[in-house]
Amino acid sequence: MRQTPFPPPVTELFGTRLPIVAGGLMWLSDANYVAAASRAGIIGFITAASFPDPQTLRAEIRRCRDLCDGGPFGVNVSMLSKLVPGEKTREVFELIVDEGVKFVETSGRNPEEFMPLLKDAGVKVLHKVPAVRYAVKAASIGVDAVAIVGAECGGHPGLDMVGSFVNAAWAESHLRIPYLIGGGVGHGSQLVAALAMGASGVVIGTRFVVAEEVWAHVDYKRRLIEAQPTDTELCMQSVRNTVRTLRNETTAAVRAIEADNSQITIEELMPLVAGKIGRNAYVTGDWSKGLLAAGHSLAFVDRIEPLAAIISRFENEMQQAMARLPMGMPQLAR
Repeated sequence: MRQTPFPPPVTELFGTRLPIVAGGLMWLSDANYVAAASRAGIIGFITAASFPDPQTLRAEIRRCRDLCDGGPFGVNVSMLSKLVPGEKTREVFELIVDEGVKFVETSGRNPEEFMPLLKDAGVKVLHKVPAVRYAVKAASIGVDAVAIVGAECGGHPGLDMVGSFVNAAWAESHLRIPYLIGGGVGHGSQLVAALAMGASGVVIGTRFVVAEEVWAHVDYKRRLIEAQPTDTELCMQSVRNTVRTLRNETTAAVRAIEADNSQITIEELMPLVAGKIGRNAYVTGDWSKGLLAAGHSLAFVDRIEPLAAIISRFENEMQQAMARLPMGMPQLAR
């Protein structure tokens, strides 16, 4: 493997070669994908919510551990924004601890109530947030690092809608823990820029969906390759659950409903936006229906190939970016 020197906070935290996190992808982040990330010198996270019961999740964690052959991996726990009857978040964290997993990626709501459980077990917590203000709060409750996703991200960019370029520099004066930048990240030069602005690394989602190790249907991946950053749509602002997805029949229908009825509820939208509809697109390749998370890094999605090959190209882009820096700039340009 190529040995590239990078500032240590993220690489030391996760035991990786590169300061890159493959963020959890709902339905898609399984043992095959996460282990491929580990072998490529980065870290990925199995999405706990993708597995229907504790036994299946436990089996997937064990399979991932075997495939990683000692390399780092983690589990993503996307917590509901508020407690609802039947929520199993604590049970999921207890399972993660019981399996000896050392890294978790949390999102959705403040993980403070679960921090004692995780810290007592020596679990490192990366909390993903959609704005700098939430990153500051997460730091105050003891997470080990934060990932700040900007307006360009696929999935949920939050309500503030500040871009990743601003977040990268803005967070530097507000945080004393390592932070990563996500949202529209898909080129090696962006990592160099993020490091220069104070970040410790980047988190990537959309760019990696076309990796061979991701189980999504090849027709879906081909659509991502054809798509441009302008082929995404923002929906569900009316219910304060903004999501950026691939433009299709569902996004057109949802936006039309929102335009006609500002008092629409999430329950009324569910027949169109339920997660199982999106999962079907990954199974069949029919991308015309469902809210299918996709961000502006579609600009860099150009072929289906192994994740290791994507990372290799990313490293080459990083080297080219560093070579463009004036020779007098310290360390990073050397």
